[in-house]
Amino acid sequence: MGVITYSQEVKSAIAPSRMFKALIIDSHNVIIPERIKSVEFIEGDDGTGSIKKTNFVTSCPIKYTKNKIDAFDVDNCYCKYTLIESGVNFNKIDFIIYKVKFVVADGGSVCKMTREYHAKEGCELKEDDIKQGKDKAMGLVKTIEEYLLANPDVCA
Repeated sequence: MGVITYSQEVKSAIAPSRMFKALIIDSHNVIIPERIKSVEFIEGDDGTGSIKKTNFVTSCPIKYTKNKIDAFDVDNCYCKYTLIESGVNFNKIDFIIYKVKFVVADGGSVCKMTREYHAKEGCELKEDDIKQGKDKAMGLVKTIEEYLLANPDVCA
């Protein structure tokens, strides 16, 4: 099983704690409530070790995701979680580990994201296999920033 790791940094004009709350803690209400049908905890209560299932509306290409929360540190604006199951059949990917950390920078923040794509036994991953996920991650952070700039009371 091979592993491909990608790291990205995205600058934002929004403070780390506010971006962390919008992206990680309250994303189902802030980012795309029109695309998320429900969020439920299969195990735990939103802390480390919990398994969170996000159900998407029928018009979305992904029906659901299940993520195991590996680390969750609100004070340091850090989260690590593993995508363990999805309504999309990944032909080559066994699971994906995400690490997200917001740090103070230039009156705002920098979102540092790392993704580890773990290939299924006997499969080889290429950049084209995961390019779409990289682009969506960058776009999501910018979408949240725009929303928070337009709505200064949200996640304040």
